[in-house]
Amino acid sequence: MGKIGKLFKKLLGDSQAKLMKSLEPLVDQINSNCQQLESISDEELKNKTPEFRIRLLQGETLDDLLPEAFAVVKEVCRRNLGVSWDVSGHPAEWNMVPYDVQLKGGIVLHRGMITEMATGEGKTLVAVLPMYLNGLELNPEWKEKAVPEYGEDYSKWVFEPIDGIPVGAGTHLVTVNDYLALRDARWMGPVYEYMGFSIGCIQGGMTPDQRREQYNCDITYGTNSEFGFDYLRDNMAVRLEQRVQRNYHYAIVDEVDSVLIDEARTPLIISGAVARNRNRYNEYRSIVARLVRKQVELVNSIAADADDLWSSGDHHGAATLYLKARRGAPKHRRLAKAMRDPDRVAAVKRIEGERLREKNIHLLDEGLLFAIDEREKSVSVSDRGRKLLSPEDPDFFLITDIGDDMAELEVQDLSAQEKLEKKKQIYESHSAKAEALHNIDQLLKAYQLYEKDVEYVLDEGRVVIVDQFTGRPMPGRRFSDGLHEALEAKENVEIRNETQTLATITIQNYFRMYSKLAGMTGTAETEAEEFGSIYNVDVAVVPTNRPVIRVDHNDRVYASKREKYGAIIDEIARRHSMGQPLLVGTVSVEVSELLSKLLKRRKIIHSVLNAKHHQQEAEIITRAGQKGSVTIATNMAGRGTDIKIAGEVREISIPDGNDLEGGLFVIGTERHESRRIDRQLRGRSGRQGDRGGSRFYLSLEDDLFRLFASEKIIDFLKKSQEKEGEPIEHALLTKSIEQAQKRVEQYHFGIRKHLLEYDDVVNRQREVIYERRLQALTGDGLEEEIRDMIEAVTEHGLMEFIPDDSQPHEWNMEGAAVSLRDISGAVFKLDGIEKKYTNAEELRLKLVELVMDYYGKKKEKLGDQLVLDLEKWSVLSSIDAKWRDHLYALDHLKSGIGLRAYAQRDPLVEYKKEAFGMFEELLDGVDKQAVRQILSLWPASKIQRQQGPAGRAVHPGLRSPTGDPRSGAGKNAEGRQQTVKRDEGKVGRNDLCPCGSGKKYKRCCGT
Repeated sequence: MGKIGKLFKKLLGDSQAKLMKSLEPLVDQINSNCQQLESISDEELKNKTPEFRIRLLQGETLDDLLPEAFAVVKEVCRRNLGVSWDVSGHPAEWNMVPYDVQLKGGIVLHRGMITEMATGEGKTLVAVLPMYLNGLELNPEWKEKAVPEYGEDYSKWVFEPIDGIPVGAGTHLVTVNDYLALRDARWMGPVYEYMGFSIGCIQGGMTPDQRREQYNCDITYGTNSEFGFDYLRDNMAVRLEQRVQRNYHYAIVDEVDSVLIDEARTPLIISGAVARNRNRYNEYRSIVARLVRKQVELVNSIAADADDLWSSGDHHGAATLYLKARRGAPKHRRLAKAMRDPDRVAAVKRIEGERLREKNIHLLDEGLLFAIDEREKSVSVSDRGRKLLSPEDPDFFLITDIGDDMAELEVQDLSAQEKLEKKKQIYESHSAKAEALHNIDQLLKAYQLYEKDVEYVLDEGRVVIVDQFTGRPMPGRRFSDGLHEALEAKENVEIRNETQTLATITIQNYFRMYSKLAGMTGTAETEAEEFGSIYNVDVAVVPTNRPVIRVDHNDRVYASKREKYGAIIDEIARRHSMGQPLLVGTVSVEVSELLSKLLKRRKIIHSVLNAKHHQQEAEIITRAGQKGSVTIATNMAGRGTDIKIAGEVREISIPDGNDLEGGLFVIGTERHESRRIDRQLRGRSGRQGDRGGSRFYLSLEDDLFRLFASEKIIDFLKKSQEKEGEPIEHALLTKSIEQAQKRVEQYHFGIRKHLLEYDDVVNRQREVIYERRLQALTGDGLEEEIRDMIEAVTEHGLMEFIPDDSQPHEWNMEGAAVSLRDISGAVFKLDGIEKKYTNAEELRLKLVELVMDYYGKKKEKLGDQLVLDLEKWSVLSSIDAKWRDHLYALDHLKSGIGLRAYAQRDPLVEYKKEAFGMFEELLDGVDKQAVRQILSLWPASKIQRQQGPAGRAVHPGLRSPTGDPRSGAGKNAEGRQQTVKRDEGKVGRNDLCPCGSGKKYKRCCGT
């Protein structure tokens, strides 16, 4: 915090300190209630849960109950001291009773806020307090059942499930992995069970029945991906009993910054194979690899010329060539070596700034085969590169405007059949070229921007994405837009089929469904703005129970990575020889394995924790505090598990009499793009008042310096370094690096906000579709909905042939008959029917009435239950098919919508307009397909919706499902002899009912 910030804080006061101060009376009240509970029996203590629920029924609020409910949890924890139970295969003795700052954390969580509590402050226990309090809320469905079951006297109510409906509204605790979910559920489980709560845990591989059982518990633990994917699967279910989730009442997200910030950049997607796979990655892999090799040779020559110019004193010309080389191959070895010199780095920064201001940086790309923008992760191929890729066909990369091609074709003297064939060829040619160019573009990105053991790893012949924030592998997830297939081609492993989206939702929109959302982490304050703007939750910083005495040293910066790693290994060896435990944090698998090799050369025993060795992460982390242990962890893998320091290493001294910091020493091998990740790494040391220390080691070759360091930092480094191998260390430097990190965080925030803005458009559509889908599953109001759909679809189809304001001689009765046959699958004889009417609307209503009569007779023939099954299946299958195609179309729309900006149009506004039009078409398509299936299909027996209709579909006549309506046998579909003659006009379904009830006719006598 700067001097001005400190001055304002002194004058106005610290808002976080004020908040914590305001909670103290409530904490005192909790402690006072807890003392009173010490004298009551175990049975009386257990009966507090039904007592609280009765008081809620009588009108008290959760806030009213908080002091007593938290006191109950604290007393239960006290009574369990010394008791052991199994936690993930290990016996654990209960030794925790919430202290005051944990009570404050619990109050904050209950209020729907995010609590920042340092590592080791017991967040797992803190969550029990608000989870219990909010778990007291009753399930609305259960309350409806309980009133007729037990009467109005709440004291006689028995709080047990009724007809399988759970008592509580259900609260969820979200963790970052399956292990922590299961561990925390078992660890805290006996406390919940003592208070009469059931506890569940969602794990990968569970069946729907098992998942439903876990969700029906009062408390449910699980990962964000399991909760999110269950939501998507629920809305793809074809039977009501396949759905597993219920209310979105209250959720606490553990490691909330990791879940709601880091993982929010990637939406949750359930995908399926595309109907037609046209990828040609294997075909183009060799020519792209050759292009990359040629570029490396070219950049080597450019870097050599730049070195010569620099030596001759032409610094401006040299810096221009260095910048050109960086745009050609930013991680080229010769270039990286040159960029160890702060003078050259500063000169390149100045040239880049000038070029960007003058908007002519693209002129540097002349002569390159392709240009790379690392920040935007984009690659553009030059004319020279295109010639190398396709020497035989210079027009290969030329895609003409398809509209122009079609217009040119229309003026040619060709037959209709020849024009049709030509149009087909034009479409196929455009599609093939676009696909080929896309494949080549993605292959170039795979070769130049995505490194093995950094962005991804190979695991048993599969490309597995590595989470850049946690270092954990993410099996089952794939890069989108063909990039994953390109990486598989690059690594020469099996290219799995391209997929398309079947269901999707962003992390943001999933968690915004909860009535109350809270979270906890050791690092949230830096992201307070995003939590407020996206999730509408505030951040509260809870102080540590004991003061933090960890020593955080200034960063050390070296000219090269080689010097940096050498200094890190020396520091590890020095502290290891004294027996001090060390935790070494890396930003990639590649760096962790490099350090491991260097340590092996020094014969230093160590553990490595990264995406390749993640199975034992919790066990490795728990041993990291023992004497002499050295642990290398990628991006804080293992969060959620405490590093407890052995007593013998709390104070360490070296022979010359200078004290080292006791406890755990943390070494960061590079600054992460996010300050939170660095703080999380540092936070592993100094828990609960332990001694400890931390230091980050950086180099000018690190990505953060290359891409985001300012000229001022480079100039400072240039003046500070005296000779090779000497580190540069200054508090000002550390602050400048944090400023660079802030800029990167703002950039990533923009990406996440951009993703959410686009998903908000889809989210509103998703809510409509899923609501209709649920209505079809439950059958509630479905009959009325179907009747409205049949009427609307039939009338819409007839409008083309019998339009409003048209005269009888203009009516196309043949077309109307075809339209009715297309909708219903039945033949309607309309001979002369138009002679009875002079008004188009009246004739259409009559024809709609014929279709509705046909529908009514079909219901009588098949029976209500079979027709209901047919209606459910028809609506569900129509929604699913059309929604899947709609998502696929939206993916394509979004991938190209950014180009609208070149026409001075806002891409988001354009996306909203086009997506709305597409959604209207989707709804019309769903109605038409569902109505067509309901009227035309004649199932022979009960419909099994999970496999589609079991009965064979035939063209039905009214006399028999096996009859052929085209033969004309039996009565025709019109059934004139049954038509009732009216003295008055027909009452419309949306008109007021003539009985005088005041309701619409369709909701009254017309039902």
